Amino acid sequence: MSKTSSSRRDLLKGGAVVTLTAGLASCDLASSSGASAEASTGQASADAGAGISTDTIAQAERLVGVEYTDAERAQMLSGFEDAISQATQLRAIEKPNALAPACVFDPRIPGIEYRDQADRLERSGVDAGALPSNDTDIAFAPVWKLSQWIASGAISSSRLTEIYLSRIEQYGSTLECFVTVTPEIARAEAARCDAELAAGNNRGPLHGIPYGMKDIIDVAGVKATWGAMPYKDRVATEDARIAVMLREAGAVLLGKTTNGAIAYGDRWFDGATRNPWNTDEGSSGSSAGSASATVGGLVGFSIGTETLGSIVSPSNRCGATGLRPTFGRVSRAGAMALCWSLDKLGPICRSVEDTALVLAAINGQDDNDAGSLAAGLEIDAGADVRGMKVGYNPAWFENGSDADRASLEAARAAGVELVEVNLPDLPYGSLLMSVEAEAAAAFEELTLNNQDDSLVWQDDAAWPNTWRRSRFISAVDLINSDRFRRQVMSVMNEAFDGLDAMIGPNFANSLLVITNYTGHPQLAFRSGYTQRTTRTPSGMPASGDESLHSVMQTTSLWAPLFEEGNIISLGREIERRLGVADDQPSQFS
Repeated sequence: MSKTSSSRRDLLKGGAVVTLTAGLASCDLASSSGASAEASTGQASADAGAGISTDTIAQAERLVGVEYTDAERAQMLSGFEDAISQATQLRAIEKPNALAPACVFDPRIPGIEYRDQADRLERSGVDAGALPSNDTDIAFAPVWKLSQWIASGAISSSRLTEIYLSRIEQYGSTLECFVTVTPEIARAEAARCDAELAAGNNRGPLHGIPYGMKDIIDVAGVKATWGAMPYKDRVATEDARIAVMLREAGAVLLGKTTNGAIAYGDRWFDGATRNPWNTDEGSSGSSAGSASATVGGLVGFSIGTETLGSIVSPSNRCGATGLRPTFGRVSRAGAMALCWSLDKLGPICRSVEDTALVLAAINGQDDNDAGSLAAGLEIDAGADVRGMKVGYNPAWFENGSDADRASLEAARAAGVELVEVNLPDLPYGSLLMSVEAEAAAAFEELTLNNQDDSLVWQDDAAWPNTWRRSRFISAVDLINSDRFRRQVMSVMNEAFDGLDAMIGPNFANSLLVITNYTGHPQLAFRSGYTQRTTRTPSGMPASGDESLHSVMQTTSLWAPLFEEGNIISLGREIERRLGVADDQPSQFS
């Protein structure tokens, strides 16, 4: 271990950097504190406190953008030793990843009544037609078709499972989209589904459908590596609630799909997941493998998670159909916590109706998730959308793509009433400090023990640097960011007044950030092709490649809280009119 990294570890363990608790931060304390990993907690605190001077405070002020007088700095000195001691004692307490904060986010605004919904799923009623004659077309079929074929006996779950296992063996290494394949589990669950169906027991639309589970979600006895080197040998001891619900719905687990390390990006400890439309670029993240495997025809559907774009972004990059549900609708129990006030689980599929079938199976309140909410789910996938009021802003589409504009015109042609909306110009980026701070808290141990150095991605924007920087976030600013979040919740509540949905490019007007923080659902649906040069993980053009690639993209719909049914019926109608949902990436056809 290097001397520099050891000093960083000792500073953090000894409590010498405590901006959040005492408004103090100074890198030159590494030499003055004398704290070491072997020093006792009390001695480390005393040494750190003894090294603090008014000059130290003056330097720290620059990191948080404040300025005090010499007299104020002198008065502050007396409180730092206690603050450092408190922080050091707190760091010594074991805090498992599943331990949620006492303050729990609730997207509901006090005084607002939300519509009661009974659990009701109405499928579109469209006939799937005859089973295709070749395995490739079967593999790329949407779940709503696969479900009909299995129910009618046109294909067994076992045969469908073998088709996908074969494709995973053939294409999995190219896409780098699976970290663990579970053929034994898949074959056993498929055989059970076939036996049940033969006995007249159909569990529902997902009966016998093979799927992929994002690797930050636990399945008992199966590795859940979280995409990161420190956890690459981690094996789950219990099932996540969503894993149980999918098993009860009859879904068949094919394996664990890749995610960027600690749910960020598309780089994991043993590779970088690829976009099926252009394998020279990554699939974005963090639900990288879920989107890639689904679009590549390696699974019937996948489960993804989103904290701040991890369903929508890879769905857009790979041309998948991703649904981020209302915050609290789907239990997160048994999934890795990254940001307790933002994490959400949802489906990644090949068609809009598929997302309805999956969401209906995983919706439900769970006492083991502190943020879980009891909310019914009414979906009529084939509902008439004429007369729906849909918000949009012309500027969003002027800055969007041809596919985005085609989606708007398809909505107009479907008979919706387009209503122009305007969001106030507010510093929405100020919300982002909470995701950095919560993630830093969730993985504090990696920072304190220098295990963050083992993560593959070490750029400025990567977690290791972000977590270290988060130690210098002012607690006052963090609380005010949360207060601003409530203001933004009110803004979006007013914006949705009288609307059934909004439509726009995925990242228009900070809507991805805004609606993640307000808890509103977002549906990213296939909208058409865009000509792009190969992109970096951040979406910028990669250097050295000037050639254009025709890649599928998505456009988004947003709904009021708990009204996923609106964007599913509208999204399905727009999808039908655009006619690109069934397209297959040629390299995997």
